[in-house]
Amino acid sequence: MDYFLTDEQLEIKEIARKVAEEKIKPVRAKYDEENAFPWEIVEVMAQTDLFAVLIPEEYDGISGKIVDLAIVTEELSRVCGGIALAFGATGLGLYPILISGSEEQKKKYLPPIAAGEKLAAFALTEPNAGSDAGGIETTAVKDGDYYIINGTKQWITNGGEADIYTVFVQTDKSKGARGASCIIVEKGTEGFSFGKKEDKMGIRGSATRELIFDNCRVPKENLIGKEGTGFMIAMKTFDKSRPMVGSQAVGIAQGAYEEAAKYAKERYQFGKPISSFQAVQFMLADMATQIEAARSLVMSTARMIDAGAKKYSKESAMCKVFASDVAMKVTTDAVQILGGYGYMKEYPVEKMMRDAKITQIYEGTNQIQRSIIAANLLKEF
Repeated sequence: MDYFLTDEQLEIKEIARKVAEEKIKPVRAKYDEENAFPWEIVEVMAQTDLFAVLIPEEYDGISGKIVDLAIVTEELSRVCGGIALAFGATGLGLYPILISGSEEQKKKYLPPIAAGEKLAAFALTEPNAGSDAGGIETTAVKDGDYYIINGTKQWITNGGEADIYTVFVQTDKSKGARGASCIIVEKGTEGFSFGKKEDKMGIRGSATRELIFDNCRVPKENLIGKEGTGFMIAMKTFDKSRPMVGSQAVGIAQGAYEEAAKYAKERYQFGKPISSFQAVQFMLADMATQIEAARSLVMSTARMIDAGAKKYSKESAMCKVFASDVAMKVTTDAVQILGGYGYMKEYPVEKMMRDAKITQIYEGTNQIQRSIIAANLLKEF
């Protein structure tokens, strides 16, 4: 479909696709196998100003629009959903600053992200607080001009590689979710360290680590917004970031569909290409239709947010749940079309299937998304 992209957006799309095809595709299997972080690709993203797409112009970026972020995320994820997270997770990590940060915080932290000099990470999940975001146990106690942070964060994307972390803590445990706050913590701060790098099923070209805070002293100026607004900041962040998860899922699905369609035309059985069999044709038709429907939902929601809509929690959740379910279905069907070859690491669809699964889990499981959607729907009656 024609999404009527501007000339600038078409240029962003072309650059992202070129980076994906020329730089990421040749090394995606290596990073997947080695479970390594793609710093060489991060440098290319910086050189081509892709990180600047995350940031508004007033902070040395070139966009900051959700539509543009979705365009880049889809193009990178079409080739590798894991490596694409160096970009996507940085966007997630900087959103609390962009949404509720002071001008001083924005001017200090956003320009180096736009230049690709520093990556960001979002730290909410804990061993005992995943879907229950209000149940965080990491604490920050005021001590003069500092906050003393103690606790552990789990499964943090870009963990250990990022320089800037937006960390959600309890500044008043007696208030539960209303006692949560968000604080910027920089890599290298005394008392801030990293646990083991996780050995994951998919998105292995992305780093996922535990964050450990042991009497970590952070200046009070690093508090984002006011004490007690952390839960609200987290929810506003997810509302803006979930379309990016949707675009990641769309990209993974698109890549898998293209591999399956190409294979179907080249693979001969019973004297003819398997693409001539109705069973395969119908699978490809359904895959393409589902992908386009998911992309349309993502793009419509992104445009809605960019246009200044005041409420879009429902639509953002719809993006995430629908696109990620499509990604899992399409990648599974792609493996099926390739048959035995699809199950082998020699072909990329098995990796795409593994990468797709996480999109149904992180930034709120799809079961949580359905709860959010239902809650918003029922308010309308």
